Amino acid sequence: MCTAAVYQTKDHYFGRNLDLEYSYQESVTIAPRNYPFSFRKLPEMKTHYAIIGMAYVLEGYPLYYDATNEKGLSMAGLNFPGSAVYSPCQAGKDNVTTFELIPWLLGQCATVDQAQRLLEGVNLADLAFRADLPPAPLHWFLADQKRSITVEAVREGLKIYPNPVGLLTNEPPFPFQMAHLSHYMGLSAQQVENRFAPQVELIPYSRGMGAIGLPGDLSSASRFVKAAFTKLNSVSGDSEEESVSQFFHILGSVEQQRGTVEVGEGKLVTTVYASCCNMDRGIYYYTTYENRQITAVDLHKEDLEGKALVSYPLIQEQQICCQN
Repeated sequence: MCTAAVYQTKDHYFGRNLDLEYSYQESVTIAPRNYPFSFRKLPEMKTHYAIIGMAYVLEGYPLYYDATNEKGLSMAGLNFPGSAVYSPCQAGKDNVTTFELIPWLLGQCATVDQAQRLLEGVNLADLAFRADLPPAPLHWFLADQKRSITVEAVREGLKIYPNPVGLLTNEPPFPFQMAHLSHYMGLSAQQVENRFAPQVELIPYSRGMGAIGLPGDLSSASRFVKAAFTKLNSVSGDSEEESVSQFFHILGSVEQQRGTVEVGEGKLVTTVYASCCNMDRGIYYYTTYENRQITAVDLHKEDLEGKALVSYPLIQEQQICCQN
């Protein structure tokens, strides 16, 4: 249960909520240009674009949840358990696993157009990282500073959809999510007008009534609608501080509080972290469920010609600024 989005002010921003009932001890992880990415069925990528993002580093390999490369191309994987279908390796295809897809694309592509051309030759192979980590059922949100796409591996094959709203949640598949938006096309951020019965004097009793009917539950379809309404009506100043703050407010409109979603006995979903990466400057910001203070890691303050991963554990303890 996750939400990813892009947002533009003076700069461009990409980020996501990770909503789960557990954590893999993820960290903000930088793969410099000379860190060698190995792939199960494809040649090693010895040099590539530098990448920053949130990853679970296992056996020295970054399993990225979301990431941005030095050119601004950004990608996130979101849970897609009811529809994701992966295939055995196929001759004549680039056989890429789910855990390799983000570094494979971000390592060699600067734009969505370049990534889409590569994706047209991809077979998402049904291969596990190891026996206790089977392929995660995912679909992907991919964006640069100009446009976004959604990538879904389903029973009919690999589907690539233009994403005009610039966001993604989970199930159902993306065409349903877009069609579902039309149910709410009458909603507005403006003050409500009496179109119900103009001949009857009806007086608005509150601000915000133009959006009555906007979903407030935490299902993925409802979060898609709520996040789209919030993002597409959002107004922000152009400074970095205002832009980043506004992006986290957009994600906050669909964040999940502990106790509101239970998926098993004692298993409570929370927004484990929220992220916002400046796609133009390579600065990765995040908050965690327990720590609402925004923390930043700057890609360009590292040695991008290095060969070793650089990881920053998340600051989990709440930091409070006392004024007196």
